[in-house]
Amino acid sequence: MNELEKYAVKAFDDIKHIDENGKEFWYARELSKVLEYSDWRNFVKVINKAKEACVNSNYDINEQLVEVNKLSKRNNNAIVKIDDYKLSRYICYLIVQNANPSKEVIALGQTYFAIQTRKQELNGIEYSLLTEDEKRFYQRNLTKKGNYSLNKVAKEVGVKNFDKFHNAGYKGLYNGETADDIAKRKEIRYREEILDNMGSEELAANLFRITQTESKLKRENIQGENNANKTHYNIGKNIREVIAKNGGVMPEKLPTPAKSLKQIEKDRKNSLIKK
Repeated sequence: MNELEKYAVKAFDDIKHIDENGKEFWYARELSKVLEYSDWRNFVKVINKAKEACVNSNYDINEQLVEVNKLSKRNNNAIVKIDDYKLSRYICYLIVQNANPSKEVIALGQTYFAIQTRKQELNGIEYSLLTEDEKRFYQRNLTKKGNYSLNKVAKEVGVKNFDKFHNAGYKGLYNGETADDIAKRKEIRYREEILDNMGSEELAANLFRITQTESKLKRENIQGENNANKTHYNIGKNIREVIAKNGGVMPEKLPTPAKSLKQIEKDRKNSLIKK
């Protein structure tokens, strides 16, 4: 786990609750404070946007969000009832997607809930128990799905030169490096996928770049190839800045694995054939 993830885990795990059935949840009032919303009414607007996104994603909103009443003590010691919500991890993910993007803590929240939500796709297998290569295969599968979805959205907003579009994202995240530059630095053979030659931490940073670019293109209805390229670059650059602020290792400084995922797959197949 990198420093960025550690910071996010601390902030959001501290307010996580477990119900009588062992399911985790968050209270909206507590989440609003961590996300630096001082006005509850403004945070309710974000919740309403998340509820709409939940319904549009064909999720049962009643399973993701439950309205509750809580007792709160005022400054004059009077006890009053206040509205609150019990939130699932998924609705928390939608909330941070629709929150104020100018706050650094929102980016951390997006990282935390995106990673935590995707880990649940392991169907009960603890992510932390996976080997590094297993984590690489898992993250690589998510980046493939993410890029497929991102390409569909990019095409809809007017992108035609997809090499230039993806290089814009790499340049932002890798301090100006294109995909070819990254491949040369990693000493990757011609036409070999650079994402197959990344460790799990580097893949996670790229997955975040991919998902956040798609989200911003859709959320802000960005149109035109130049604007899409600028958006991808800025998302990559913003993620780089957050990593730097939290003392993390820059993506280009992360070690390149000894074997690509394609080579590992090939070795496994050869081993099975011999057996």
